[in-house]
Amino acid sequence: MATYSFVASHRIIDLTTVALLSNGAAGIPELFRTETAQNLGVTGTIVLATCNRLEIYVQLSVAEHLGPVSDMLYAEIAQKSELDAELIAGSFEIYENLEAAKHLFTVASGLESAVVGEREIAGQVRRALAYAQEEGTVPGELVQLFEHAAHTARQVGQHTTIGSQGRSIVSVALDLADAVAEKDWKTRRALVFGTGAYAGATIAALRERGCEDIWVNSRSGRAPEFAAKRDVRAVPKGETYKAMEQADVIVGCSGGSDPLSPAEIPPGHHTILDLALSRDFDPAIADLPQVELITLESVRLAAPEETEEAVATAERIVESETQAFAARQKTRNIDSAIVALRSHTMEVLDEELDKVRSQFGCTAATEQLELAMRRMVKSLLHTPTIRAKQLATQGRTSDYIAALETLYGITIDDR
Repeated sequence: MATYSFVASHRIIDLTTVALLSNGAAGIPELFRTETAQNLGVTGTIVLATCNRLEIYVQLSVAEHLGPVSDMLYAEIAQKSELDAELIAGSFEIYENLEAAKHLFTVASGLESAVVGEREIAGQVRRALAYAQEEGTVPGELVQLFEHAAHTARQVGQHTTIGSQGRSIVSVALDLADAVAEKDWKTRRALVFGTGAYAGATIAALRERGCEDIWVNSRSGRAPEFAAKRDVRAVPKGETYKAMEQADVIVGCSGGSDPLSPAEIPPGHHTILDLALSRDFDPAIADLPQVELITLESVRLAAPEETEEAVATAERIVESETQAFAARQKTRNIDSAIVALRSHTMEVLDEELDKVRSQFGCTAATEQLELAMRRMVKSLLHTPTIRAKQLATQGRTSDYIAALETLYGITIDDR
């Protein structure tokens, strides 16, 4: 069994392309649950989509089918996003097994984020796993991978100063807005587009700065319920233009519809933060008079750097956790091998005992013979079990598994 991660991030492509790829990848989980995908050996998938990255983790039982599975993935995204298939293929880096694990641990720890050390990504990793589990069966290997990623993020948070200042994409964006917007946070009116987790984080960040006049707008109609739970106000249906007209700071966190054009923006002083994965606002609004547009790219360029020492410490933790994860996987493989050997041996024993009972019946002598044979088999399995655990600690699990296959014909997948 092999794990692959397909990674398209702000490190190698622009954020607009990341957004288009993410829109095109919405149907990937369903695609990989089809009979065609299962016949290729796909046993599960988890999609991690944020404003800076699209990562698709795939569990594959037949490594030789990586090519056809990749083609399926690229074709699905091409169909939904209308991007060129060659561009799509060139936008992804592919990591395998332990490399995929180390990459995810690095991402979950905030070391790959536009704002290094931001804490939002750890929550996004947990939500990606939870969503995949809600939508369908997720194999144990992927669950263990994402749970260990969350554990790694906690270790980095506890043992380094990474993220200690609470920096995030939202916080850096609000800092940029504070430098150009009129008034101060106590007197500003903020309008938030969206009702997801990102919008909730934005409202919390606004409150931390002292903003009390917060409104929520949703094109899906979920604003009243969302606003009531957070003690903010919902924009009445049909009054979006009026709400924007009265807002000092407008934050886009939805990205679910076509971006608003310059013609849809009311005149006057407005600071607009477009933080959605798919743009909520047309970039052309930056040319409007008295309008300041802050985008994800603006945030990335303005994000403060963490100290080299803190980053180096975090990287060492990630490396240590990667090795710990690898060791745990090897232990699971060797445990499977031990169970397989015991099962094989006990099957042979039971077959022989059935022959004895058929020939001599269930007599006291037969029972004594059975006890003796079971003690003998237990003694015979003791040394191979001890050797298995010793070889696992030496990284020689594959040698043990190969020996079982050669001597007994027992096949175990140790990848």
